[in-house]
Amino acid sequence: MADLLLRAATVVDGTGADRYRADVTVTDGRIDQIDRIDPTDRIDRTDRTGSRPTGHGLAGRRTIDADGLVLAPGFIDMHAHSDLRLLLEPDHPSRITQGVTLEVLGQDGLSYAPADDTTLAALRRQLAGWNGDPADEDLDWNWRTVAQYLDRLDAGAAVNTCYLVPHGTVRMLAMGWDNRPPTGPELARMQQLLDQSLADGAVGMSTGLTYTPGMYADTAELVALCTTVAARGGFHAPHQRSYGAGALEGYAEMVEISRRSGCPLHLTHATMNFGVNEGRAGQFLDLVDAALADGVDLTLDSYPYLPGSTTLAALLPSWSTEGGPEATLARLADPAARERIRADVEERGSDGCHGVVTDWDTIQVSGVRHGALSAVVGKRISELAAAQGRTGTEVFFGLLRADQLGTTILQHVGHEENVRAIMRHPAHTVGSDGLLVGARPHPRAWGTFPRYLARYSRELGVLTLEQAVARMTGRPARRLGLDRRGLVRPGHHADLVLFDPDTVRDTATFDHPRQPAEGIRHVLVNGVPALTDGKPTGDLAGRALRRGADRKVRAVG
Repeated sequence: MADLLLRAATVVDGTGADRYRADVTVTDGRIDQIDRIDPTDRIDRTDRTGSRPTGHGLAGRRTIDADGLVLAPGFIDMHAHSDLRLLLEPDHPSRITQGVTLEVLGQDGLSYAPADDTTLAALRRQLAGWNGDPADEDLDWNWRTVAQYLDRLDAGAAVNTCYLVPHGTVRMLAMGWDNRPPTGPELARMQQLLDQSLADGAVGMSTGLTYTPGMYADTAELVALCTTVAARGGFHAPHQRSYGAGALEGYAEMVEISRRSGCPLHLTHATMNFGVNEGRAGQFLDLVDAALADGVDLTLDSYPYLPGSTTLAALLPSWSTEGGPEATLARLADPAARERIRADVEERGSDGCHGVVTDWDTIQVSGVRHGALSAVVGKRISELAAAQGRTGTEVFFGLLRADQLGTTILQHVGHEENVRAIMRHPAHTVGSDGLLVGARPHPRAWGTFPRYLARYSRELGVLTLEQAVARMTGRPARRLGLDRRGLVRPGHHADLVLFDPDTVRDTATFDHPRQPAEGIRHVLVNGVPALTDGKPTGDLAGRALRRGADRKVRAVG
């Protein structure tokens, strides 16, 4: 007898194919049998004992009546920032309550492995706005390699994880925060660190080309590193150089790197933002289509919201962040350096702000590192400037110094027509880009996946239900090269979600961002219930899925 029978579910299998009804059994953490139900059959609603076979010959020690519910593969978050929170809060309600069963970590070229004592200390400070710096929490920072970090995740978490080697972190290890090309030995050191991290189980490499020190890398450096990634069967996931004034040029550079290196490309949080890009998604998608026609192995992800989210310090010009956090703060204390930064931000367009002159009315504080500054949370920089009788740039400088670069922000720079056009593309997958720290983090951390199902599928019809699910499951699983995950198929790992297609919706808002989804009823991770009747169970069946161990390398079709 099977461990679990999912009775009379409407199966949306992750391929994009039409839904069908079936009884599905789970045994030893895998999908065992799928018994399709003839559409003309009536389901006997009186047999709810869970101990006897249904009219279709399948039985389980436990039965879930799934009549009226959609059974889909567990959702895959292709862009997550849970690198520390999973270690501190392994029950991970923000993702489990959305139906997410796998997250891809190590994003935007910055994370905590591989590292040494010096870089780890600097990373904790630099990434405090993304992940917090839990110095006072019960976290043992005892890893240094990717293998050791994955072992920590493997000790137990609510969701499965994959990891990308962060290019900026590798660059720190090899050459610090210098704004220059690497020497031959330094490049060789980066390639060695990258190769070892991929051998440890990472699925690819991420780059953060508007963040220090990744922004200092030129095209030749990235081609050399992507060649190493390709040799190990991984992919490149870039936060490219601009999502504003230089967006199309930035995307074109990433495609060229893929062509020259032979490395598959996944364009992370693929957007066309700021006023300069209103209505220009079609030009970006033409570039994508041309690359695909030319044989480039390319996918992308996006989130279904208009505002973006990052740190306030990310708006600084690249020259001002050379040398790391202490050097940055020293420049912010120097009048001559501040004036140069002001001119970049207000007049020329800082490369940290994507080459666009900063509009302080679009910048809203979402979190602070130091509690004494909590009164600014939720306020736009323009509001604070008006209340204080100062310029927006003066408020910017003051916050950066007072909060030691730890402030997080929302950037209200997106365009609805661009968001819809990009999600329609056949190469599209879903990534939340969700931050979990701060008083008012972006609601995408709790709402991305149900928002696709509710707003963009059920309400607006931008995607069919089958298309939306495929973007969340089968398609990202293929990009990650996962073996027997991402589809409802016999023999596949039982990462599964049951949801009500009529009521599923996001409830997280910008004012109240930590709100669980509605309509997500049950979630299984490796066959173990992680959510039952809408409530997290606390079971920690998630594992770190290592490249080569739980995956097959193959191109995305």
